[in-house]
Amino acid sequence: MRLDIPDDADDEEAAAIAAVVRSHMRAQEEAAAEDDDVEPEWAGNRWRFTGRVNSLQNRTVRVPTDAPRDAWSAAGRTDRY
Repeated sequence: MRLDIPDDADDEEAAAIAAVVRSHMRAQEEAAAEDDDVEPEWAGNRWRFTGRVNSLQNRTVRVPTDAPRDAWSAAGRTDRY
């Protein structure tokens, strides 16, 4: 991955940008590792469900791997995610 830091960024800003990107990539790696333990079919649906909650409720959620796989049951628990 190539990281482009603005030319006018000072050392502190550059470090902050790098830290945020590193943190984001680490979170993606952890989520991918979590998905390895989950049935492949549910992994895709879980992310789709997360996106649906994000768009409909205007908030970011993280659907746990042990969330109900039934759409109606999962929809009833969005307040817990």
